[in-house]
Amino acid sequence: MPSNTFERKQPLYLPAQPPFPLTTVPLKSNRHFTDTTLLIKSPQRYGFLLACFGVLGIVLLAGAACEGFRLDRVIQAVQQCYGGNAAAVAQDWDDALTLFQGEMEQKKLRDVNEYLNHKLRSEKDLTVWGQEDYWSTPIEAQIKGCGDCDDYAIAKYFSLKFSGVPVSKLRLTYVKALIGEGKKKSLQAHMVLTYYPTPDAEPLVLDNMTNEICPASQRPDLVPIYSFNSEGFWVPGAGTPQPSGGSRLSKWTDLVEKMKIEGFDQL
Repeated sequence: MPSNTFERKQPLYLPAQPPFPLTTVPLKSNRHFTDTTLLIKSPQRYGFLLACFGVLGIVLLAGAACEGFRLDRVIQAVQQCYGGNAAAVAQDWDDALTLFQGEMEQKKLRDVNEYLNHKLRSEKDLTVWGQEDYWSTPIEAQIKGCGDCDDYAIAKYFSLKFSGVPVSKLRLTYVKALIGEGKKKSLQAHMVLTYYPTPDAEPLVLDNMTNEICPASQRPDLVPIYSFNSEGFWVPGAGTPQPSGGSRLSKWTDLVEKMKIEGFDQL
């Protein structure tokens, strides 16, 4: 979990004037990732879409299937790096990514969020890694079967990236979160993944503390500190990214280097 001390006190999202309508992405607590198998078991449900788009739609879907990102090289590399069940873990993730790649973007958000919220158990870095703040790769987190908030956010970021969501729409966001019950509530450092449908849109929040994906304005318990992705670094209120977050993103640099060792070359 991030260890930064926070000073800013402003909402995660400052709505534009006048406010514009946004669509929430609710999830039911009893809904499971395995629902995505309907894409395979019931292709007739989507037949009318192909009929609407005709031959062009079929060609585009076929092209996407051929060019989808696969973890073949990664599966071999992680087995050499970690041994044990590492290859099986990477294969499971690859199978999930293959399903996500065939989905519409909003469905990718829902399924990736719920898939990783269910797959990983929440644990502090000190318990898992013997360190106060360790950023694990998605492979490391899935081998361990657990992680803290930044591990969830990182795994969701790369799952969506490898599923075809543009990085420009995704940001890893450090926040100050009101966590706890009743008098035990306290502000704590936390990380979430935010998704921007368009550059000026209100972001949707993917959080390991809930399966519900909702606009940032509906999360008054979160106060942003900064956000970043592989393309830049943002502070609240800044419309344009800074090229680098400096020392604050040294862990990101270390993470990318670890993933390269794991066989990833599209980072």
